[in-house]
Amino acid sequence: MLKDSSCGELRAAHAGSTVRLAGWVHRRRDHGGLVFIDLRDAGGIVQLVFSPDELAPAVMEQAHRLRPEWVVAVEGAVRERSPETVNPNMDTGEVEVFPATCDVLNTSPTPPFFINEPSEVDEHLRLRYRYLDLRRPDVAEMIRLRHRVVRYIRDFLSERDFLEVETPTLIKSTPEGARDFLVPSRLQPGHFFALPQSPQILKELLMVAGFERYFQIARCYRDEDFRANRVAEHSQLDLEMSFVDEEDVMKLVEELYTGIAREFGKGEILRAPFPRLDYYDAMERYGIDRPDLRFGLEFVDISEAVRGTEFKVFAGALESGGQVKAIRVPGQAEMGRRDLDELTEIAKQGGAKGLAWIGVMANELRSPIAKFLSDGEVDAIKSATGAETGDLLLVVADAPSVVAASLHHVRDELGDRLGLKDPSVLSFAWVTGFPLLEWRPEENRWDASHNPFSSYRPEDEPLLETDPGSVLARQYDLTLNGSEIGGGSVRINTREAQEKVLGLMGYTREQMDERFGVLLEALEYGAPPMAGVGAGIERLLMGLTGTDNIRDVIAFPKTSAGSDPLMGAPTPVDPAQLAELGLDLTPKTRAALESAAESQ
Repeated sequence: MLKDSSCGELRAAHAGSTVRLAGWVHRRRDHGGLVFIDLRDAGGIVQLVFSPDELAPAVMEQAHRLRPEWVVAVEGAVRERSPETVNPNMDTGEVEVFPATCDVLNTSPTPPFFINEPSEVDEHLRLRYRYLDLRRPDVAEMIRLRHRVVRYIRDFLSERDFLEVETPTLIKSTPEGARDFLVPSRLQPGHFFALPQSPQILKELLMVAGFERYFQIARCYRDEDFRANRVAEHSQLDLEMSFVDEEDVMKLVEELYTGIAREFGKGEILRAPFPRLDYYDAMERYGIDRPDLRFGLEFVDISEAVRGTEFKVFAGALESGGQVKAIRVPGQAEMGRRDLDELTEIAKQGGAKGLAWIGVMANELRSPIAKFLSDGEVDAIKSATGAETGDLLLVVADAPSVVAASLHHVRDELGDRLGLKDPSVLSFAWVTGFPLLEWRPEENRWDASHNPFSSYRPEDEPLLETDPGSVLARQYDLTLNGSEIGGGSVRINTREAQEKVLGLMGYTREQMDERFGVLLEALEYGAPPMAGVGAGIERLLMGLTGTDNIRDVIAFPKTSAGSDPLMGAPTPVDPAQLAELGLDLTPKTRAALESAAESQ
C-alpha cells in the first residue's frame, strides 16, 4: 500500500518511528525556507514539515509546488513537537512528520469553495460538487456518524435475535398516504412497478411466514414535495415482531434509542423513561401531535373567560363553535411592535385572520384590544392563564383546527426567538391514543390517520359500526425535539377486521382484492399477533446533531426542488427508450421539453 498509517492516528507515542502517509493537501504555509503542509486523509489531519536543512533540493522544490487538494504520498519521521509549538486544536497536535520523500499522485485546480475552513457556501454549489463538499471534515463526520449509528442498530437488534431481511424495491403500488414513484415494465408494456413507500405489507408477510423478529435499514420512496426534513428517498429502521403488543415494541425501541442518544447524541436526554403524551391532550396543549417538550408555552383555553364578551372577534368565533386560546409568554409584555407584527404573520400561516396580544403592565394593559374587554374579562383571562405583571398573552380565536395550527406556528417561532430550544437537550416522547380514522369531507369517506393496517383497541370495536371517528388506534409515534422520528402500531391480523376497516375507508370488495389481495389472503393462514415500527434514520441523525436540514446527513442528497445537481438528474429520456417501454409523452410535455431545450 502507499500508506501504512493514517494521518489522524499519530500521537506522541509514535515519535521516533517512520511512517508512509498519503492524502490531500489540506492547508499549506510556505515561508520561503520551511514549508508546512497539513495533510488530510479519512482518519484526520497531521502537519508535515519540509526543511531545506534536511532535504535534497528536488524534494524541497516539490514541496514548494504543492497546492490545496493535491494528492501526495510521503515517507518520513514522526517527531514530537516542542511544548510551545503543540497545537491543542488538532488530535495530532503533539507531533509532526518530517518527510524524506514526497510524491505528487495527482494535482487539482482551485476548488469552487473552501475545503480547509468552515464557510457559508450556496447549497446548490455544494451539491453540484458534492464529492468536494464531502471532503470537508465537518460534512464527512456526518456520514461517518451515520455509519456508526446504523452499525449500533444492527448490533443491538442482532444480539436480540432479530433477523435482517432485505425486501424488494420493485413492488406493487399500494396506497400508503403519498404518491408512488412508478417504474415501467419493459417486458409487460403498460404495466408498472412502484418503489416502496415502506416495506409495510412485506414485513407483515414475514411475520405470517414465522420469522417473528425482523428488521432492515430499508430504502423508502415517496413522491412528495420536499421540505427541510423531507426528501423523496430516505432510509428507515424497519422492524416487526410477532406475539407482542405495543408495550413490547415501545420498550425495545426506547432501549435502543436511549443507547444511541447516550453514545452519539450531542445533548443529554431530558427525561428517561420517555414521557407519554395522549394525542388529544397534545393537540389541546400544543396544537400538534409532535410537540417540542424542551420548553413550555402551553396553550390555555380562555373561551369561558371571554364568553359573552362584546369584542366581536372573540364573540364571533365562539358563536360559530370555535374557541379562544392563549399562550402566556413570561417577561415579554414590552415586546416590540415589529416582533408582534411578525408573529401575527406567522399565525396567519396556520389560517388565523390575526393574532391578538395583551401586555400585562403594572397598572394597565398594553394592548390594542384592551378597550374592548371589561375589567371582569381581563381578570378572568389573567386567572385562566396565570399571567403576572410583565407577561405577554398571545391569543387566537377561530375554529379549533385553525387555533391549533396558528398557535403552534407562534409557539415554535417563540422557541427559536427566545432561545428556548436548548441544543444540549434531547427530549424524546411517545405519543399514543391517535384516532384510527379521520373523516375526509371532500371525499365523503373515512381515511386512516396513519395507515390502513393499524389495529384498534378491542373495546372500541363496536364503535366501528356506530361512531368510527371515536375508535382509537393502537398506534405509537416517537418524537424528538418537536420532530416525529418514528411511528408504528399493533397490526390488524385477521382478514375480517382488515376488510372492515378498508370498507369504512371506502374500498369495495374488488378494490380490496386488487390492492391488498396478497395481505388479505395471508391473514387467513394463521397470521400471528404482530406489531412494529418504522423510524427514519435521517430524522434521528438530525435530532442527534442538531441540524435542521435533512440534506446534511445524506451522502448524495437532492436539492429542495428535487433535482440532483451532481448527476444532472432528472433528465429527458431518449425517445427510443420510451418506445421500448411502450410510453409516449403528451403533447404538452413534449412542448415543455422543447421550450426548455431552446432556452438552453
